[in-house]
Amino acid sequence: MKELYNKYLNNNIKLERWQTISILALIIVFSGFFGFVYEYIFYFFNFGMKKFYWQGGNFLPWINIYAYGALIIICLTRKYKKNPLMVFLLSLISTGILEYISGFAIYKLFNGLRLWDYNTEILNFGNIGGFVCLRSVLFFGISGLFLIYVVLPLMIMLAKRSNKKVFLTIIILLCSIVLFDELYNLVFARVLNLPRATAVYKSLGMNIMKY
Repeated sequence: MKELYNKYLNNNIKLERWQTISILALIIVFSGFFGFVYEYIFYFFNFGMKKFYWQGGNFLPWINIYAYGALIIICLTRKYKKNPLMVFLLSLISTGILEYISGFAIYKLFNGLRLWDYNTEILNFGNIGGFVCLRSVLFFGISGLFLIYVVLPLMIMLAKRSNKKVFLTIIILLCSIVLFDELYNLVFARVLNLPRATAVYKSLGMNIMKY
């Protein structure tokens, strides 16, 4: 395992195409779930530790921007695995830019809609327009270290030691379910006038985040 990890740090691990694709698909599923758990816990404290709030717009506990951020981090830090400081800084800067651009674009394109607003949150030092703050990017930087030095190598080892058919079947099934959930709530529900996840959960009495 140590030898394999050293090869990973030196970019000397040979992966087949199916392994690379399946690892990235698994990252999409894991990182979106990771982001949901983080926000689920954070907003419990942010709103006085009285209620848990459902975050994201899907039926599943998965938030898309964390998946996008994870893929960006993997691409940008590929050549810098032996330099944790560089990994941290690239993770912090890239996800901070992603968060700001995403929040600003949504705000401008959808008549002031905010899916998050750091103006109303605790620990919002370094807040820029409510779209990004120092606490958020520091967390993303630390999460980038966790992704590159723990999560990604574990997934690579899992892919290399697993049966191809079994591994691909599981990953395709997981990723398909998550992406269909995302596509349904972003497109199908709007076009076909079907109930979205937030409306369904609200009707069940769950606490849904609102700004």
